[in-house]
Amino acid sequence: MPFESFSVFGTEWIWIILLGVILLFGAKKIPEIARAFGKAKGEFERGKQEIDKELKEISKAPSKKEENEREKLIKTANALGISTYGKTDQQLREEIQAALKE
Repeated sequence: MPFESFSVFGTEWIWIILLGVILLFGAKKIPEIARAFGKAKGEFERGKQEIDKELKEISKAPSKKEENEREKLIKTANALGISTYGKTDQQLREEIQAALKE
């Protein structure tokens, strides 16, 4: 199989590539390249964390169904003359039920 011979030379390929990089850029440039690579990796990780944070915020946002239910509660409460300012959905439900019983 062609991949069997590749696995035997796995560590030698790393040394060959490293030697090629040193010859191509010079020994003095290697630390600069490593720093640039480290900074790029750090930026990538920060971006990944920001995306994860935004996804968590989106998942916490109320769904369309919840928004529609809230709108129905507000319309019903307004029709019954109930103030909706600063009240939770549960409080509105209780006040609507109380108003309907009267």
